Amino acid sequence: MQHHDSTVVSADSVAPDEIAHFSDLAARWWDPTGPMRPLHAMNDLRTGWAMRHLPAPVAENGTRRTLLDIGCGAGLASEAFARAGFDVTGLDASQAAITAGRLHLRHHPLPQSAGPLAYRCGSAEELVAHHARFDAIAALEVIEHVTDPAAFLGMLGSLLRPGGVMVVSTMNRTWRSMAMAKIGAEYVLRLLPVGTHDWKKFITPAELGQYAARSGLRVTDVAGMVPGLGGWRESRDMAVNYIAALVRD
Repeated sequence: MQHHDSTVVSADSVAPDEIAHFSDLAARWWDPTGPMRPLHAMNDLRTGWAMRHLPAPVAENGTRRTLLDIGCGAGLASEAFARAGFDVTGLDASQAAITAGRLHLRHHPLPQSAGPLAYRCGSAEELVAHHARFDAIAALEVIEHVTDPAAFLGMLGSLLRPGGVMVVSTMNRTWRSMAMAKIGAEYVLRLLPVGTHDWKKFITPAELGQYAARSGLRVTDVAGMVPGLGGWRESRDMAVNYIAALVRD
């Protein structure tokens, strides 16, 4: 299994208080009953939907396609994408989260059939500076935590090869999301630590489409994600959580 040693670099696109907040949570990231319980609950839906829209993990010539999992945390989605066969780079600005991801991988090795998974602490800006390019990008529950979502999406677009696909999941800025995701989840049900979300940073699907067009990306599909008794499911209801596929033509 690949492991890249890396140092903490400036994460210009991520607000410093966001990094500190998630660093505190990293140790409990992989606990399905811990603070990241909602991410564990929705992970199968997010990654399953993403893999239906991303290119095949292995190209016709037998080479593995590269996937960047940006804002990967401790690797809930990164491991799923590697299991599917992608050559995965998990990138996060929090050293604590990256450390937690590496430790989990060491104690729970992926099967032989999985693609390589390398974790890296750093920023998308660093990858841009190194002219990195990926066949696929996953940005799951991350764009609502950055300082400038339009610039962030543009930066990710520049990391995508022509014909590449990016999947973005986030939260819509509606009164329902204010009631359910912010007040309900954080303060009433205590599903999430208080301070996890800033409702003003939530992004409507229309705004995401505008940011994408500005970045040379085209939205090809969008779906709502809703919780239920049997787990999270895809829905036409996008009032709270939604996921979108974007293509670089």
